[in-house]
Amino acid sequence: MNFPATIKLPSAFLPLAMSIAAIVVVLGDVALFGVPHDVDEGAAAHLWQLLVAGQIPLVAYFAIRWLPRTPRSALPVLALQVIAVLAALAPVYFLHL
Repeated sequence: MNFPATIKLPSAFLPLAMSIAAIVVVLGDVALFGVPHDVDEGAAAHLWQLLVAGQIPLVAYFAIRWLPRTPRSALPVLALQVIAVLAALAPVYFLHL
């Protein structure tokens, strides 16, 4: 299986989509309401947490299922998934949310 076929698997592209959605939630909330400095977390923070934590079982499934079978095409997808989750974590870290 090659990279384009591997990235079309649901366990490959869903974590990427979830990371993009998490980025959109955080940046959209900051754009609409500014950087909050209160103690209470809002709905956007909870949605971000669910999106980021929900990726863990999907990435684990992908790694267990496809890494032993096709490591040459699975490793770039895993690298994209790691980069995407780091991109989703970056606004929270840098804006101290």
